[in-house]
Amino acid sequence: MNNLLAGVLPQEGGLEVPVSWKYNLAIGLMGILAVVGVAAGVHSLWVGHEHTFGVSRAVPWGMLIAAYVFFVVTSTGLCIVSSIGHVFGFENFNPIAKRAVFLSICTIVAGFLVIAFEIENSWRMPVGNVIGANPTSNIWWMGTLYGAYLFFMMIEFVMLQLNNHKVATAFGLAGLLTGVVAHSNLGAVFGLLNGREFWHGPYMPIYFITSAAMSGCVAIIFFTYLAYKFNGWVMSEQMKKSLESVAKLGALMMSIIVFFTCWKMITGITGHPPGKFAAMEALLTGPYKTNFWIGEVALGMIIPFVIIMMVKGKNMHALFVASLAGMIGIFFMRYDLVIVGQLVPHYHGMGLVDYPDLVTYVPSLHENLVVLGGIGLCGLLFLMGEKMFRGHFSEDH
Repeated sequence: MNNLLAGVLPQEGGLEVPVSWKYNLAIGLMGILAVVGVAAGVHSLWVGHEHTFGVSRAVPWGMLIAAYVFFVVTSTGLCIVSSIGHVFGFENFNPIAKRAVFLSICTIVAGFLVIAFEIENSWRMPVGNVIGANPTSNIWWMGTLYGAYLFFMMIEFVMLQLNNHKVATAFGLAGLLTGVVAHSNLGAVFGLLNGREFWHGPYMPIYFITSAAMSGCVAIIFFTYLAYKFNGWVMSEQMKKSLESVAKLGALMMSIIVFFTCWKMITGITGHPPGKFAAMEALLTGPYKTNFWIGEVALGMIIPFVIIMMVKGKNMHALFVASLAGMIGIFFMRYDLVIVGQLVPHYHGMGLVDYPDLVTYVPSLHENLVVLGGIGLCGLLFLMGEKMFRGHFSEDH
């Protein structure tokens, strides 16, 4: 700890290196983003969402909901990846376990920050969740389950720090089960909305769990690579083999998501189903085609999959490029899912005069700043964790 206070971080193999200027620059940048995002969110609460957000009665869920989904999906995925090692005993995944658990906490906290500013009276949420419990509401279950999930993950991380692996395994399993249930429930929030044909269907919870596993694989590769590069650490062969295993699992999940995406397109255009066809047309050939083909398909699935398969998960620099592309593409996936699902008006197909076939939504400056604030908070917690917990090197067990 004295070394940490003196500005020194450990290197694998017991050597120690000074904290690099890259680390200091990154933590300063992340701190600024977090402060600016919180300031924008507080200003929105003060003056009212109707003056600062781009949402409307036609499109009530905007960029902040998409960012919230992005963060909590990534958190659940990191929990799934971490549990493969220290819960289910696959030793190749042990070296990334602690960092994955810690990052799952970072991402869920960032998601809570974003959703807090999306809810206009966010301070009422914790109280209302208890005294106004509504077990018939999927959104009530979402808040309750994610709260329990965060508690379990925090206890698991503390137990890992104390090398109490038996208790950590128990809480890791509890966190995994709670996270999977919470995440499938989040999918049900969309899938059970009969009035939104683009979302409605039983496959949505399954899609959410699969895409979470893909997101977790991409995120742990991305953040682990950054942790080593920022500080000039030398990656051990054990860590490289672990990331190789994670990359191959991620490629498998990407291939499954390609399967889901293909069938989503087929069911969305076959027979011109009312409502769903118009939304699918907006994705494939309309105003969101760039988001879909370049963001979702190219960056989110094809490019990462091809890179991982070409290098067989062995080239760390190539894996970072794949993970960076994947992180960007996954954000487009969440954005398109949330926004495009609301663009088809409820009166679509009735031939009403002067009524648009598709409504529009453009994120406001405040919404974008709050999202950047969530990213900044997540990055800040990640960087602070690398310093406070000595790079998570004690995870080999």
